[in-house]
Amino acid sequence: MSDTTQATPRVAIVTGASGGIGRAVATRLAADDLAVVAHYSGNAAKADEAVNAITQVGGEAIAVGGDVADEVAMSALFETAMTRFGGVDVVVNTAGIMPLAPIAEMDLDTFDRIQRVNVRGTFVIDQLAARHVRSGGAIINYSTSITRLQMPNYGAYAASKGAVEALTLILARELRGRDITVNAVAPGPTATPLFFEGKPQQVIDHIASLNPMERLGTPEDIAEVTAFLAGPGRWVNGQVLYANGGAA
Repeated sequence: MSDTTQATPRVAIVTGASGGIGRAVATRLAADDLAVVAHYSGNAAKADEAVNAITQVGGEAIAVGGDVADEVAMSALFETAMTRFGGVDVVVNTAGIMPLAPIAEMDLDTFDRIQRVNVRGTFVIDQLAARHVRSGGAIINYSTSITRLQMPNYGAYAASKGAVEALTLILARELRGRDITVNAVAPGPTATPLFFEGKPQQVIDHIASLNPMERLGTPEDIAEVTAFLAGPGRWVNGQVLYANGGAA
């Protein structure tokens, strides 16, 4: 691992930290002694819960709100991180939305909203991360294993995450010489409120049975993969890492 010893602690920005995976990532990075800026879009209470969980065990964390696709709000997020903690070393972009419908039936306003949050939001965060992350740092985007599983009703969502993967691979190469890794994590079905919403138990059980591990992933499973890329995984760069128990 590169020498990143510095007077201030390593600092992570985690977008979507009020959600299931985002909160697990924020907590896991804090366990590795990173100061955490926990971003949220609409659920301040959940973000505050994540911050409280970190600070109660001696970690450093603050919650900052804002629209992930708004470059002014996200610039303020990065400025807050740098002012409060001295810099930015790790950026994890878990923020995203997943409305589902067949391609033939999806409302185009919904399609546009998916692309705005998932694609523009990732572009905004990556642009700011490319400008501000310190040498020895890591940028970690979030894709999905749906790009391989190709399940019906996920067309608009999968399209947005295909774009995220393309941005990830290109940014890794654009940052040549900076000692900054850029990767994407592509979770499979994961036991979060977003996954469970609207699904009957028989559907959940069927999806859980599709991978060789015969269970859903947990937010903690995904957080471990993210922590590896944020810390010791310095020789993994410009990759999409599928974390799905072998489903695809």
